[in-house]
Amino acid sequence: MKKAVLAVGGIAMSMIAGGLSGAFAQCPSSSGKSDEPRVLTASLENEVAAKSIVETAMADENFSTLVAAIKQAGLVEALSGEGPFTVFAPTNAAFAKVDKAALEALMKDPKALAGVLTYHVVPGRVMASDVTKLTGAVTLQGQRIGVDAKSGVKVDGANVTRTDIVCSNGVIHVIDAVIMPSNKNIVQTAAGAGTFRTLAAALEAAGLVSTLESEGPFTVFAPTDEAFAKLPPETLSSLLKPENREQLRSVLLYHVVPGRVFSEAALKAGKATTAQGSAITIAAKDGKAMVNNAGLVKTDVNASNGVIHVIDTVILPPAAEKK
Repeated sequence: MKKAVLAVGGIAMSMIAGGLSGAFAQCPSSSGKSDEPRVLTASLENEVAAKSIVETAMADENFSTLVAAIKQAGLVEALSGEGPFTVFAPTNAAFAKVDKAALEALMKDPKALAGVLTYHVVPGRVMASDVTKLTGAVTLQGQRIGVDAKSGVKVDGANVTRTDIVCSNGVIHVIDAVIMPSNKNIVQTAAGAGTFRTLAAALEAAGLVSTLESEGPFTVFAPTDEAFAKLPPETLSSLLKPENREQLRSVLLYHVVPGRVFSEAALKAGKATTAQGSAITIAAKDGKAMVNNAGLVKTDVNASNGVIHVIDTVILPPAAEKK
């Protein structure tokens, strides 16, 4: 598989990047009061506590389960480092909501536990006021958390209950639930959606299932069943024939970009080189996000080995378009 080549551009896309006007503004600050969101100015930097994120959590009995998990996962040194980091920290009550047997199993698996915990960590110091420009953020684990400020503020469905606990190497925001990264790969995620049956059949016919089940990571622009239905019936039936396997592989790999490329990065790049070898263009046209001539209908669907963006049209590599 070839590495993705992203050309940096300046394309903005409000319908994907969006704005969260007033995000976190409704949440109490570290003082417990409903203050205005705090901006990280020089005066605020002077207030930064001497304790690291781990030390701050250890000093608060409400985070004893989190601290135990950090120790078990071997993340104490990492989260005590320079950073900075932003931690969405579940309380003991949040961990109590997790199925007891599932939590016990997780605590016995340091690697899986580290994956869950790093899904709660975003690189950089993201203060409450900063998320007004975000609809999500890429975590240290690699997958993207979603931020929703329509009613209060939620991170992957967990309520943010306290914000801006400033530490020497970052900031803590408190949440009321443990958030979980996806544990399903791209093929499993697509199969579970129920709208990619034709894509699943095509991947099987092209011998690409094992590839997209591998570690990756990959970014897949996934055409729905309706997208495949737009193709002339004879074109689809021809592609699915065993003798045309290489042509089918070429078409499908044109929908795959090596690496995990989320919507904001894709739009900023403007184009990317696919696993097929040819480039695709990614842009906002007439208020709609497009990949070549396909509309983006859903973005940033997490998978354990990448990310899926859903498109409404099958895109064809240049050689196939000429035929």
